[in-house]
Order: sequence, then structure tokens, then C-alpha cells
Amino acid sequence: MSPTIEEMAGQIIAKAGSVKRFMVAIAGPPGAGKSTLADNLADALKAHGESAEVLPMDGFHMDNAILIARGQLARKGTPETFDVRAFLDIVKAVRPGDQEVLVPVFDRSRELAIASARVVSPDHRFIIVEGNYLLFSQGKWAALEGMFDFSILMAPPIEVLEERLWARWRGYKLSEEEAHAKVYENDLPNGRLILGNRRPADVTLEIA
Repeated sequence: MSPTIEEMAGQIIAKAGSVKRFMVAIAGPPGAGKSTLADNLADALKAHGESAEVLPMDGFHMDNAILIARGQLARKGTPETFDVRAFLDIVKAVRPGDQEVLVPVFDRSRELAIASARVVSPDHRFIIVEGNYLLFSQGKWAALEGMFDFSILMAPPIEVLEERLWARWRGYKLSEEEAHAKVYENDLPNGRLILGNRRPADVTLEIA
């Protein structure tokens, strides 16, 4: 049985002890519910009197103009369509907890990353980083190993993921053909890649 958000918050607080900065990773396929879990976990930590902030990996999507020039727009969200170096630099800057760090946030309604849209302060004790490739063991993403103090993998069954992805893209008023391409030519293949090439997590949520 998967732990509740409250149970995970308690586990994280206990593991953190008295450290000044504690890094939590929430990884998993697109549509697994990472952003929702990150926000809910941050709220649970705050309810315990802790300070927490969410750092979303989606803010490091390459701009559509670059992806169009490279012929990669249809595969947006694959490992090579993120600015991995910039993301690694931000994680390294945030980890010590000794400085203010401005981070980008992705606006999905506009498919656009907004620079310096969120502040990670030295006062934020718990940083919840959420994104597809935080536990990915291949390529440049492998450099994230050892960066996180606690990790959560969201690994719903493929049929559940498929249903959620359909709901996501229909919510953006795409045609059936456009939604089909997003789900079956991009998101589900990415999901299988993520789940098949990942490092172990402290907690795995096989959400049904």
C-alpha cells in the first residue's frame, strides 16, 4: 500500500533531521501527477511548521523556436529537448541553501518557459524538485545522481497514464488527431523510457 502524503511528509522531516536544506525529488512520466503531488507535499510540510518551495523541471524546456529549427517540436518533452546544463546548474545552486536563486516556470497554456518566475530563498528548508527525468539514468541526466536527499517515483500503470494523458490534451481543446499524436507518439513513449531507465527511489507510488 502506498504511503499517504502526510506519511511521506513525516518520513521526509524525520530523515532531514536538523539540516538547513533538504532536497526532495518527485520523478515520473508525463501525466503521472508530479506537479499535484509536489504542491500537496509542500502544503503538508508547511502544515508541520516547515518552509518549502517547489522547483519544477518543466521550466527548462527548450523554446519552441529552437525545437522547430531542430525538427524536434513533435517530440517536445524527450530528454534532449530540455536545457539540461542550465537545470543542473540551478539544482547545484539551490542545494547548499546559502543564496537566493531565481528559477523559471513553464506556462503550459502558452507552451512557454518564463524566466525568473519563482524565488527559492535560503529560508526555504525543503526544496521539492519535480520532473520527468530526475531519476533518469541515461545521458546528461545521470549527473543528477546524489543531488537529492529523498526521492519519490510516480509509476502508474500504463493504462492509467494513457487515460490521464488523453484527459490532459483534450483539456487544451486539441483535435482528436492532435491529442492522439501527443499521447501515442510522444508522451507514452517518453513514459516508457523514463520507467525503463531510472534509478531506484526511496518511495515508489504505483498509483491506480
